[in-house]
Amino acid sequence: MRSIFPVLLCLGLVAPLVARAGDTPPKNPFEGDAAAAAKGNSLFNQNCEHCHGPNAVTGVMPRNLRRLHARHGDDMTTVFYTTVHAGRPAKGMPSWQGVIDDPDLWRIYTFLETVQDSE
Repeated sequence: MRSIFPVLLCLGLVAPLVARAGDTPPKNPFEGDAAAAAKGNSLFNQNCEHCHGPNAVTGVMPRNLRRLHARHGDDMTTVFYTTVHAGRPAKGMPSWQGVIDDPDLWRIYTFLETVQDSE
């Protein structure tokens, strides 16, 4: 069975999920909001801990979300947003678009911002 990705791309259905050079990165509406981070921590533990560990603590390096900034720097927001929307099926990461609404995904991201390792 052939992939429908090229068809979706031509129809413009995938383009919003793929960051292109020069695009403005998505903006976290809850940046610095402690209440949103606390809610995001709860949401993370309900939806993400089975792969990424409770409170984003895991011994599996590829799934260590405490190193997002160390790995992606200023692209951390874009990488998070595109990954949770499109998923990474080959790596076992499902798409969460339509499963968790955008405000709650941003709350999860706000939590993840608070737990980034500096190294």
